[in-house]
Amino acid sequence: MSLQRPPPSRVFVELVPWADRGQENNLITGGETRPNVCRPFSSTQAQAATREVHVSGTAEVSASPDRAQVAVRVSSTKEAASEAKKSVGRRLDYIMQCLQQQGLQAENVTVTKDFRRVENAYHMEAEVCLTFTEFGKMQNICNFLVEKLDSSVVISPPQFYHTPGSVENLRRQACLVAVENAWRKAQEVCNLVGQTLGKPLLIKEEETKEWDGQPDNHQSSSSSLTVQQKIKSATIHAASKVLITFEVRGKEKKKKHL
Repeated sequence: MSLQRPPPSRVFVELVPWADRGQENNLITGGETRPNVCRPFSSTQAQAATREVHVSGTAEVSASPDRAQVAVRVSSTKEAASEAKKSVGRRLDYIMQCLQQQGLQAENVTVTKDFRRVENAYHMEAEVCLTFTEFGKMQNICNFLVEKLDSSVVISPPQFYHTPGSVENLRRQACLVAVENAWRKAQEVCNLVGQTLGKPLLIKEEETKEWDGQPDNHQSSSSSLTVQQKIKSATIHAASKVLITFEVRGKEKKKKHL
C-alpha cells in the first residue's frame, strides 16, 4: 500500500480557560464596561477547568489489487466424438502439467468442460480458470503457454480484483492514519507553547471517501491497456478526515533531589 502525504490540518488551540463567554461586555473598575473583553477565571476555577486543544487530521491511502484471474480455453471440433475429446484432453493434460511444474496450487485451478454437437460434428471445449497472487508468475505462465501451444488455445487478458473486505480494511487504515496525523500535530502544538498533551476527550470521524483508480488514457476497452495500467485502474483509494479534542496539561515541574 502506498501512503500519500496528507494536506496540512487546521489546528485550533485554547490553552487558557475564560469565564463569561456569552457576555459581550465585562465590568471593570468604577462600574464601567469595556466591550469585547472577557474576565479570566480565578486561580481556583482555572485549576478545575479543562483546557483543550482541537485538531483536525486527514489521510489518504491506497491499495493495489491482490488477486488476478486468467482463463485458458482449449477447443476442438471433429467428426468423431472420441477425436474431439482426445484432442482437447491431450492439450489439457499438458497445461495442467505446466501449472504443476510452476508451483500453482490446486485450489487456485478450476477446470470446466463442455461437449456438444455442432451440425454434423462434435465440439469439445475446456476452460481452465487460474487465480494468482503473484503477478510475475502469472505473466511467466501465460507467456509460456502462448509459446508452446497453438492458436486453438486462447488465453484471456488478466482480470485484477481485491479479496473480500479489502475496502473495509483500507477505510479503517485511512481513519487510523488520520488519527495519528492529528495526534502528532497536537503534540507539536503543545510542545511549541510549553504544555503537555493529555488524553483524548473526543474523537470524531467527519468524512470518509472511497474511489477506484482510472487509467491515464481513459480508454473504454480494457483489452488495449497494459498490465500496469490495468493494475492502476483496479487500485482502490480511501480518504478520512477526523476531529479530535485533547486535554492539555501544564508542564510538570521536576522535583529537586536533596
